[in-house]
Amino acid sequence: MNQSVKNMTTAALMLALGLVLPFLTGQIPEIGSQLCPMHLPVLLCGFLCGWKYGLGVGFIVPLLRSALFGMPVMYPAALAMAFELGTYGMVAGWLWQVSKYQCTKALYRCLIAAMLAGRLVWGLVMMLLLGLGQFTWQMFLGAAFVTTLPGIILQLVLVPLIMVGLRRAGVIRYRSQAV
Repeated sequence: MNQSVKNMTTAALMLALGLVLPFLTGQIPEIGSQLCPMHLPVLLCGFLCGWKYGLGVGFIVPLLRSALFGMPVMYPAALAMAFELGTYGMVAGWLWQVSKYQCTKALYRCLIAAMLAGRLVWGLVMMLLLGLGQFTWQMFLGAAFVTTLPGIILQLVLVPLIMVGLRRAGVIRYRSQAV
């Protein structure tokens, strides 16, 4: 199968997962929203399909989910999340693509960098949308790292597990030589 067709198919699957996963985690009222369910398929899309697909899927998922289901609310949440998730997919895909060696250690470096970049972009967009006085440093830290800690842990566990599982199953191959 053509790589472009594989990427489009995988990106469509990740988009669908981004729309559906919040329904599943929403069944756990105590921590469901803290699990950041839309983030997982976007990060995977970046790793599996590349930065362009990761950026596209990441940007579209929260906006489409807001338009279809009303959650997250469009302004400011879905709008800020579109930039955050777009950054996740773009940075994860680009860093993975340019990694000299693709291994689990490199995967974690790319994942953590993408997660931090996405959170910073989210904070900047929230600050622009709400205004500097309305969006404080404490609000940023609380929303970006404290209340989402279960989601951060889930991303750090599941994304590498899925990627390693796909590699071991022969679905994907890591590049082990210099680019």
